[in-house]
Amino acid sequence: MKWLLTTFIALLVLTALQPWLSKFGIGRLPGDLRFTRNGRHYVFPFTSTIILSLLLMLIVRLI
Repeated sequence: MKWLLTTFIALLVLTALQPWLSKFGIGRLPGDLRFTRNGRHYVFPFTSTIILSLLLMLIVRLI
């Protein structure tokens, strides 16, 4: 349950920071969904969220 909450929060943060993070390639990985509907752009960075969550978890465990 804890990992699900962490993944959900990371997804929200990544979606909010998407314009800034896209300069570094985050949000454009295979598995990240991007689409436009009614003139609005929607981004769901699933793969980026998982990778960054695992990276943060590894950093926290090492500290």
